[in-house]
Amino acid sequence: MRKRAILVSGSILLLGVLSVTSYFLFSTNSSSVPKVMNIQMEKQQEEALQKTDRDKDSTTTTDKDDDTTLTDEIKEKVRYVIDGALGLFYKENLLIVAIGDSLTQGVGDTTKNGGYVGILQNSFQDSNQNITIQNYGKRGNRSDQLLKRLDEPEIMESMKETDLVLITIGANDIMKVVKSTFMDLRYEPFEEEMVLYEVRLRKIVNNIRSINPDADVFLIGLYNPFEKYFGDIVQLNMITENWNNAILTVASEYDRVTYVPVVDLFKNSDKNLFWEDNFHPNVDGYQLIAERVFHYIKPSIEKKEEAQLQEKVNAQ
Repeated sequence: MRKRAILVSGSILLLGVLSVTSYFLFSTNSSSVPKVMNIQMEKQQEEALQKTDRDKDSTTTTDKDDDTTLTDEIKEKVRYVIDGALGLFYKENLLIVAIGDSLTQGVGDTTKNGGYVGILQNSFQDSNQNITIQNYGKRGNRSDQLLKRLDEPEIMESMKETDLVLITIGANDIMKVVKSTFMDLRYEPFEEEMVLYEVRLRKIVNNIRSINPDADVFLIGLYNPFEKYFGDIVQLNMITENWNNAILTVASEYDRVTYVPVVDLFKNSDKNLFWEDNFHPNVDGYQLIAERVFHYIKPSIEKKEEAQLQEKVNAQ
């Protein structure tokens, strides 16, 4: 319970920082922004405090009961994706490597099943697919850090063997700009960092290609983490859109490298899709990401199966 209270307090503090951040960054372009921010912040702080009260009231619930609820919850989320996975009949062993930041690690998934990666893995297992996902997500990773991690022996070995690669990277690159220029935030630093990010992302793809030229690579796009409370601020959406365009640009330069958009999943949703830090997805958000990713990787999985079957026929 103490941990929950700390997380909620941290959430309020984070959003206070984001409010000041947004004020410095965008108030010169719209005089109405600060007033809107204040209203939204008051609303969010009230909701966070209410959540704290609810958590206090629920302290009588045992850990065992919580675990049961979480297990049922993840099964419910998995069931949605299984409906699509049932169309696959992959009999050979297929390996998927998921690598990147906290979205790959699954931060915010209170079921502890590993976010969208865990939902996909559970879906494949429950539909009797011989598909394994190795998860190399690391919270806080930026593109420069991911580029270095690709040289780690364990990751290199997995990349040599993998059939598909799933990548989430970029959100922490954006947050680095926020943190480093907090007292003098302008739009230009985000654009400048985006250019460098695009260069690093291209190096990441080139590195993977040099290790395994046959793997299909999927670059999962960014969502606006401020959508819930600051979705009406055009500049925040513009930054997300421009960075996603950079990902799309890199993907379009290679064969079998695909951009997977997710920004639309978090827009105008009636359901809360964010964890209590209001930055990472909750299990509902990860469910949507898993469904979207599966939709994009399914054709590649089917092609891999067809190729392997053809090899067997030719060998006879």
